[in-house]
Amino acid sequence: MRTLFLLLLSLGLVWTSTAQPGPDQLRADAPNSVLIQNATVHTVTNGTLETTDILVRDGVIASIGSNLSAPSGVETYDASGMHVMPGIIDAHSHIAISDVNEATSPVTAHVSVGDVLDPYDVRLYRALAGGVTTSHVMHGSANAIGGQNETIKHRYGMTHPDALRMEEAPRTIKFALGENPTRVHGEGRNIVPRTRMGVESVIREAFTEAQRYQAMKDAYEAGNRNAPPPHSERMEVVAGILSGDVMVHAHSYRADEILMLMDVLEDFGVDELVFQHVNEGFKVAPELAAFGAGASIFSDWWAFKFEVYYSTAYNAAILTRNGVNTSINSDSPDLNRHLYHQAAKSQRYGGLSDEEALALITINAAEHLGIDSMVGSIEEGKHADLAIFNHHPLSIYAVAQRTYVDGVVRFDRDEDPDDMRLRVDPESVVEETFVWHDADIRHGACMQGTGTHLHATESGLHLHH
Repeated sequence: MRTLFLLLLSLGLVWTSTAQPGPDQLRADAPNSVLIQNATVHTVTNGTLETTDILVRDGVIASIGSNLSAPSGVETYDASGMHVMPGIIDAHSHIAISDVNEATSPVTAHVSVGDVLDPYDVRLYRALAGGVTTSHVMHGSANAIGGQNETIKHRYGMTHPDALRMEEAPRTIKFALGENPTRVHGEGRNIVPRTRMGVESVIREAFTEAQRYQAMKDAYEAGNRNAPPPHSERMEVVAGILSGDVMVHAHSYRADEILMLMDVLEDFGVDELVFQHVNEGFKVAPELAAFGAGASIFSDWWAFKFEVYYSTAYNAAILTRNGVNTSINSDSPDLNRHLYHQAAKSQRYGGLSDEEALALITINAAEHLGIDSMVGSIEEGKHADLAIFNHHPLSIYAVAQRTYVDGVVRFDRDEDPDDMRLRVDPESVVEETFVWHDADIRHGACMQGTGTHLHATESGLHLHH
């Protein structure tokens, strides 16, 4: 019977409960042109414009000004009394993937989270409800040199994984310093790295091996070697780091390890670097600025494990005042909906201006991902990734009303139905809507054992710490 079923399935004669979706299950016919009228427009890079219109044509910002006219067939949206800002960019996320960590080796540069994108993840929609249009989906932090990341657009409703990819975005890779790789490999498997100096050794050895690998390839191509080296996808990617084709994003907390990685990369001629978390970045802000490293930080998360006890909510302001390109990220499927609130904390702690605070979640994050020529500010010619709020985005009262991605409305507070899931299994248990990372299932990811959440099972709700 099993053989018969598989045969019928292969012939397409067996009906399954999961319908085959179209290319856009929610907004297949949605226009990507619109005239937004009478808004307060926070361009981020060119000031704040009162009573201003934005004309979007074919997914691109075509014009910004007053009393613009809608071309024939282009809808208008009256945003009187509302505020429009660039779509928010989350520079550190783990949404829309089915796997986070390839925690089997200290160096896993050959794997990529882009291979496991999940367009059905409803957390994409929830992020849109907070004005987030782009996420940097990262490999976890179990490895000194982890897997490759993927920059995605929140085109929720598109059901092919490739539709999420921001194809123009540069390649990036995850590094991790400190307790995560030492815990997973040293304590967990009794292999290097067990210490912070072991983490440095792993990175240096991988770089040195990649140099030799590339040298053998170059010698073969120049006719000075009979055969190329055996192909290694791992070494191809690490060699790409050394050549500048792959940008390093490094999980980090302590000042000493931040200085260590800058020294290592300088020794190998690598100058494209963004530190993630960077809780002690305020201690070495001048050094970060001198190197040209970016800092993508939490607004005020700390003390969830030993190496992050020494932190301050003034981190964003100190880094910014020292000339460090700084962004605020979520690393959370919940806080990504509140990144505009997280950015606002930089005004309470450090007194950043409105433009500086909004830049933390827009243009600065775009620069960290190498996509600032396309997104991150409201400028003619850029992608029409826009978030419309009923109050100033830095106000505690602000609530997103509409979110556009490439000119398409992907979130509409007034028009969207209550249930926006793309796949609904009537037999399943209702999923968790708020999840702090569960140490039982996450090995070596960025956050571990923090917070409290309710976990739904068939036997009821259970409290986890």
